[in-house]
Amino acid sequence: QVQLVESGGGLVQPGGSLRLSCVASGFTFSSYAMSWYRQAPGKERELVASIRVGGSTYYADSVKGRFTISRDNAKNTVSLQMNSLKPEDTAVYYCKARSLENAYWGQGTQVTVSS
Repeated sequence: QVQLVESGGGLVQPGGSLRLSCVASGFTFSSYAMSWYRQAPGKERELVASIRVGGSTYYADSVKGRFTISRDNAKNTVSLQMNSLKPEDTAVYYCKARSLENAYWGQGTQVTVSS
């Protein structure tokens, strides 16, 4: 069955870094665009970053220059390197796999930025 398992979340101080990972199984990872979304309490889920099959990337303005998305097709993994974290980055972060026919979500990992 399809699984997306996120890891790497936690509590970090402002200005710190975290690296999120999402390991996929049950589908052809290399054929799917991969994205990271986040949802803060009381807010809608928003797109943070995405990486296409060919490797091109997109970043939300709020994270541009601080976050980096990457994929390793050999390991069926997509990662999000988050630097210079701010309190407003606090949210549950979700991994999403998308093709023309299907979309799959992970269960989410909590990121809390606080002193």
